[in-house]
Amino acid sequence: MKVIRDRKLAPWFNSHLRALKQNSRKLERTWRSTHHEEAYLSWKNSLVLYKNKLRQTRTAYFSALIEENKHNPKFLFSTVAKLTQNHSSEPSIPLALSSNDFMGFFTSKINSIRNKIFSILPNAISSSSVSEAASEVTVEPHLCLNRFDPVELSELSKILASSKPSTCILDPIPTKLFKDAFPLVTAPILDIINLSLVNGYVPQDFKVAVIKPSLKKPSLDPDDPMNYRPISNLPFLSKVLEKIVAIQVCEHLNTNALFEEFQSGFREYHSTETVLVRVTNDILMASDKNLVSVLVLLDLSAAFDTVDHNVLLERLEHVVGIKGTALGWFKSYLSDRFHFVNVHDKSSSYSRVTCGVPQGSVLGPILFTIYMLPIGKIIRQHGINFHCYADDTQLYLSINPDEPNRLGRLQACLEDIKNWMTLNFLLLNQDKTEVLIFGPEIQKRKLLSQSPDLNGITLISENKVRNLGVIFDQDMSFKSQVSQVCRISFFHLRNIAKIRSILSRSDAEKLVHAFITSRLDYCNSLLSGSPQNVVKSLQLVQNAAARVLMRIKKRDHISPVLASLHWLPVKFRIDFKILLLTYKALNNQGPSYISDLIVPYVPNRALRSQTAGLLVVPRISKIRMGGRSFSYQAPLLWNQLPALVREADTLSTFKPWLKTFLFDRAYG
Repeated sequence: MKVIRDRKLAPWFNSHLRALKQNSRKLERTWRSTHHEEAYLSWKNSLVLYKNKLRQTRTAYFSALIEENKHNPKFLFSTVAKLTQNHSSEPSIPLALSSNDFMGFFTSKINSIRNKIFSILPNAISSSSVSEAASEVTVEPHLCLNRFDPVELSELSKILASSKPSTCILDPIPTKLFKDAFPLVTAPILDIINLSLVNGYVPQDFKVAVIKPSLKKPSLDPDDPMNYRPISNLPFLSKVLEKIVAIQVCEHLNTNALFEEFQSGFREYHSTETVLVRVTNDILMASDKNLVSVLVLLDLSAAFDTVDHNVLLERLEHVVGIKGTALGWFKSYLSDRFHFVNVHDKSSSYSRVTCGVPQGSVLGPILFTIYMLPIGKIIRQHGINFHCYADDTQLYLSINPDEPNRLGRLQACLEDIKNWMTLNFLLLNQDKTEVLIFGPEIQKRKLLSQSPDLNGITLISENKVRNLGVIFDQDMSFKSQVSQVCRISFFHLRNIAKIRSILSRSDAEKLVHAFITSRLDYCNSLLSGSPQNVVKSLQLVQNAAARVLMRIKKRDHISPVLASLHWLPVKFRIDFKILLLTYKALNNQGPSYISDLIVPYVPNRALRSQTAGLLVVPRISKIRMGGRSFSYQAPLLWNQLPALVREADTLSTFKPWLKTFLFDRAYG
C-alpha cells in the first residue's frame, strides 16, 4: 500500500510560481527526450527565471512579515527559529496535559495558598499598627472620583487604532477585521462603552477570560503544570473598555498624587531601568562611604491571583477615593467573573473567579498597584530604602557592621511586611526571597561572620541575583549580566546569519535591532563608569552584528561600517542613555526619585558659570568592592550639555541633536 502524504505548501508559493515551475519541468522533460541544445537552453533559462522569482517572492513574503511584526519579538523569534530549523524555541504544551488538568492545577494552587494564609492569619491580626496603616483615608471628599466620563468618538477611535490586533477565541470576528469595519458600527460600539461607564455596569460577556498557560522559563520542564503561569486573554472590546477606565483612574491618581513614589510598575516615565539606576546609585554611593548594603528581593506566591476583592474595593474607596458609580463599576467588574483554560483547541469547564485580578488584562496591573499602596508607608516607618515594580519589591539598607543592632530595623520591617501581606491575603515566599550584600570586602566579612537572621531568612549572601531582568553580582561590575547578554546575542546573531541571504538589508537590520540592539541597550545606563573590558565585550557583539548585516569579512575595519550605519558605539550608547535620563529628569519627564539626584550648581559668588545650567557633581573616591577598585561617576550627574539644549522644547527634538552630538564625538 502506498502512503500519500499531504505536503503543506509554503505560504509564499503562489499560482504564478506554480506555473513557472510547471513550465520548467515541462521543458526539462522535452530536453531529456530530445537532447537538443535549444531545448536544454530553454530549460536552463526557465529554471533560472523560476529560481529568481522564487527568491524574490520569498524575500517579499518575509519582508512583509517582519515589517508587520517588527515590534513583536516573540513572533520574530519563532519565525527565525522555523527558518533556521532551530528547535531551541519555546516548547509547546505536551498533548498529555489537557485543559482540565491545567484548570484543576491553577484552582488547587490558589486554594492551597489561601488555606495557608488563613492558617497564619490569627498571628498577623495581633499587629494593630499594620491594619491601621492599611485603612488610612488619603483623599479629601471633594477630590474623589465619583463617576467615569463618557468618551467621544474621536477618543475611542484613537484608542482602537493604538490597540494591538490580538484576537481572543471569544471574539466573534478577528480583531483586525473589527478594526477595519469599525467606521461602519461606531454608534452601537460607542453606546456600549458609554452606557457601561455611566451606569457603572460591566457586561457579562466582558467578564469571561480564556487562560493561556505560559511556560515561566524555556528551560523548565513543560510536562509539569507547576512551571506554567496563567495568562488571561479577554475579548478585544473588553480590553478597550478597560483601557478607557485605566486612563481616567491614572489621571485621578496622578492629579491627587496618590501613586507610591517608589512604585514604578506600569507608570508613565517609569521603567525597570529607572528603578535599577536609583538602586545602583544608592548602593555605590554607600560603598564609597565604607558602608555595607544589604539588598533583599522579596518574592510573592501568585500575587496577582490571590488579591482579595473585598479588600481591593475597600482600598479603592477609602485609600484612593473612588466612590459612586465609579466604585459601582469596579464592583460589577470584579463580580461574577469566570475563566477557563484552552489548550490543544479544547476548552475546560468554566470556573468562577473568587479572588485575584486577571494577568494579561489592562486594569490588572493598576489594580494590583493600588492594592499594594499601604506597603510603602509600612516600610518608611522603619527608615528602609525600597523600590517596587508591580509585585517585585526590593528593600536595601546601608549600615556600618561595627554598629550595634545593625539589622534590627530590617528585621522589624520584614516582620511587619509579612504580617501586612497575610492580612491582605498575600503570601511571602521566604524560600525564594534572595539576599545580596554589597560593599568593601572587609566590611562584608564582618557582617557575615556573625551569621545574622532576617526574620527566618538566613543572611547568606548570594553570589549573584536577578533583579528585574538584570544580574547583580557582589562587586557591582555587572560582568555576569554582560556575559549573558553576549551569549544570547551571539545565539541570535548566528541564526540571523543563516538566513541573511534571503533577507534584504532593511529586514535584516530590523531583526538585528529586535534581537541584538534591544539587549545591548536594556538597562545599559547601569554600566556607566564600569571597567573598559566590560564594555568591550558588548562592543564585540555590535561589531559582529554590523559584519553580518553588511556581509563584510571578519578582518575588515569596523569603524567606517558602524559610521555608515549611523550606529553609536556601545560606550556612547551608554552616554546617550545617561544624558537622555538627565534631560527627562530636568524637564519633569522622569520619576521624582531620579530628579532628586540632580542638584543645580549655584556658585558662591557671581561667575559666568552660574547661567551655564551646570549640575553639582558630588566628590567620590575609588570604590572598593569585592577586592577590586574602579572609578565610578554617579549616574545622572553630567555637565556636558549647555543650558539651551537642556531646555529644548520637546524630547523629539532633543534626541536627534544628542545622537548627532555623540556621533561627532565618536567618529569626528
